[in-house]
Amino acid sequence: MEIGTKYRILSIDEEREVQYYLKKVFLKSGYKFYTAHGGKDGMVQLANHYPDLVLLDLVLPDMDGIELIRQVRKCSDCPLIVVSSKRKERDKVCALDAGADDYVTKPFGSEELLARIRSALRYRKRYGGQAAYQAEDLKVDFEKRIVLLNGGQIHFTPVEYRIMEYLARNSGKMITYQMLLEKIWGPYASGNNKILRVNMTNIRRKIGDNPAEPKYIFTEAGVGYRMAESSE
Repeated sequence: MEIGTKYRILSIDEEREVQYYLKKVFLKSGYKFYTAHGGKDGMVQLANHYPDLVLLDLVLPDMDGIELIRQVRKCSDCPLIVVSSKRKERDKVCALDAGADDYVTKPFGSEELLARIRSALRYRKRYGGQAAYQAEDLKVDFEKRIVLLNGGQIHFTPVEYRIMEYLARNSGKMITYQMLLEKIWGPYASGNNKILRVNMTNIRRKIGDNPAEPKYIFTEAGVGYRMAESSE
């Protein structure tokens, strides 16, 4: 079931065939849909239509896609999903670090893209108002600063809790290693994520989350982590 007709989506993509296809998908699903075929036009459409979500390709005729993400972030905090044929881990990491909320590679399935959009819009709706994160038997109480599993409190070190809280507050979003390192250890943190991996191993052990079959914390190798969406 779709979220509703009030949401406006802006697609910035030079491939008109892709936008023609997306237009049919989104209008059928009840969204309003706007298009731009380059970065400069995209910024104009952003100002004209105040979209609730932006879809953006990294390959544009007049502007670098990563730079466009930074430009969008200067004037809008709306969810931004990259939809691109670029598949390298480095491209994904750069886009997410620049301010993208998610990354979908072309070719893509319409149902997957719609699901990613629903997730991004739900996150925006509830962001800032969360008192707690809840997913199945796991709960992070932001006010009490504790983590509960099956109702029992788990002992976390201060660093482990901060990692858990940041992932939980951004549940459903891909968080890169660098974003976590800077958030937890500061902007001058080393790019070596060994300390992050050690802490993540301890966190997963404590919450009983098997990396091979995760329930709560999902890993995209070489990119980062995504926390299962909160049901709160």
